[in-house]
Amino acid sequence: MEDTALRPSTSRRIPGNWLTNLVLFLATVASVFWAGYHMMVGGSFVPPDDAVWWSGWPFAVPFLLILIFHEFGHWIAAQLHRVPASLPYFLPVPVVWFGTMGAIITMPERIRSRSALLDIGAAGPLAGMMVAIPTMIIGLRMSEVAPLGNDPYIQEGQSLLYVAVKWLVLGPIPAGWDVHLHPTAFAAWGGFLITMINLLPWGQLDGGHIAYALLGEKQNKVALWVRRSLLALFAYNVFAFSGPLLDGAEGGFEILLNNATFWLVWFFVTGLMARFGGTDHPPCDGGALTPGRRRVAVLSLLLFVLLFMPTPVAIH
Repeated sequence: MEDTALRPSTSRRIPGNWLTNLVLFLATVASVFWAGYHMMVGGSFVPPDDAVWWSGWPFAVPFLLILIFHEFGHWIAAQLHRVPASLPYFLPVPVVWFGTMGAIITMPERIRSRSALLDIGAAGPLAGMMVAIPTMIIGLRMSEVAPLGNDPYIQEGQSLLYVAVKWLVLGPIPAGWDVHLHPTAFAAWGGFLITMINLLPWGQLDGGHIAYALLGEKQNKVALWVRRSLLALFAYNVFAFSGPLLDGAEGGFEILLNNATFWLVWFFVTGLMARFGGTDHPPCDGGALTPGRRRVAVLSLLLFVLLFMPTPVAIH
């Protein structure tokens, strides 16, 4: 059977004004550097008197590289399969931790080939992790292990991969101590978080593409349970962090709200995506994946397990 995604196309990229992509990218660079500036100053990595806007480069440069590799991994795979795809539209949001909500690539045509679907879906996360993992190693080497103290502190989400890399780089961390992340390490952790979300095996997220390429229409039933599991994760975090509220501690409700709502927000986000894009993944032509591509699909879904954070951000 002919691989329809490999047929010649009159346009391998969606026509459009590349200036829009450029302006959004430059705005994202500015907002990510702004976020990095505040990390460097707030974490005392740079004295406030010496700080200038480009002081945020230890966070901004590696984080932007992770995003660029991720998005152009998708784009290059689309070009190789002759699937029309836009250049990345980066999304600057200077009021959030990372200074951006990532980027999107638009592909107006259905991806017809199962092989193309797998390649395009997996290329982004795998390319991004090629930058994120060495960045994490470098960042952890610049980070400090210190006592937690008695003041409230923010705990970044823990995943199997993150914990393993910490142990390999820093060795066992004593109870009551933790890593005070250098902004470069935080950039890598942000890459881990974004990759985890993208690999969620649901809808038209990267993980949804990968799982559909592997499982076919069975993935639509799996996706229903994946979305329901987001409510279960919300309930788990409500239970896990309800202690301060039940004890009447000051700020108990804010702690519960901060720690428990991440997965509830994503339950509603996936609902909006389903409303506009449908609940089922768009079908693709039949044909089995090659053994090599099946291994890539399994590896990508295993990466989701290794990156999974039950509580992405917690205040203690």
